[in-house]
Amino acid sequence: MVETGILLESGTNELEVVEFTVANSKFGINVIKVREIINPVPVIEVPHSHESIEGIMEVRGEVLPVINMAKVLGYPESEYPTRDKYIITEFNQQKQIFHVHKVDKIHRISWSDIDKPTNLYQSSDNLITGIVRKENELVLLLDFEKIVIDINPFTGINIEKIKKVKERNRSNYKIVVAEDSTLLRNLISTTLAEAGLQKMDFFENGKDALNYLETSITNKTDIDQLVDLIITDIEMPVMDGLFFTKQVKENPLLAHIPVVLFSSLITDDLRHKGENVGADAQVSKPEIGELINVIDQLIEG
Repeated sequence: MVETGILLESGTNELEVVEFTVANSKFGINVIKVREIINPVPVIEVPHSHESIEGIMEVRGEVLPVINMAKVLGYPESEYPTRDKYIITEFNQQKQIFHVHKVDKIHRISWSDIDKPTNLYQSSDNLITGIVRKENELVLLLDFEKIVIDINPFTGINIEKIKKVKERNRSNYKIVVAEDSTLLRNLISTTLAEAGLQKMDFFENGKDALNYLETSITNKTDIDQLVDLIITDIEMPVMDGLFFTKQVKENPLLAHIPVVLFSSLITDDLRHKGENVGADAQVSKPEIGELINVIDQLIEG
């Protein structure tokens, strides 16, 4: 198990990143997603599986899929496979293993120090969510949720998951959403619209969403005319969802607005982090049906 103090802290706008190498490039994953890092053990190939699936591995009684990061990134395979590492992860209510070539170190950084990728090298298939500058090198933060969804789309947010949601008129609900992933903003927008929500404002991070809310107050706009409820991811460059929630709940003019954390990091072990910053509800991605039920409960009672 990766031991780290960040698991106990809330609302600091910081994270710890496990730095790893594939080929000659440096990448990072949020330590909160990492359960364990192990040395190479036998991997069983699975016929007709996705090209990025190396096979399956049994770890502590669980059979988990192994994702080959060199295949995902289009990089050459390791020159020294006996020195490779396997990162066991848990997010989106599922576990999987990522095969990398080297694990280097853990960095503690602020979300405000993470650069957002520019449109110049971004595309719909881009896996980079942020860029960390460390010791004359760049560490690229990867969108691990997208990697898993690309391999198995059923694990993501989709319209099928709202079929069991009770029909209700939601056209007057006013929702503010903070989500850094372009893919997930589009999926959330499409799926919530299918459930009848029509008034949604989307922002790429907590800071942009908070600026929108605070500017509205400064301009003496009735905040209740703009927003009934806030949905926020947790992992976002510039300002993460926990710090954003804390800022909302500490502002007497905003504190009454319900805030829902909608994140791949909602687990029993981490739920205390949202509770500590005053979140009204926490829903794990990709449970979009549960999210809609929570929205109904918090807005209509």
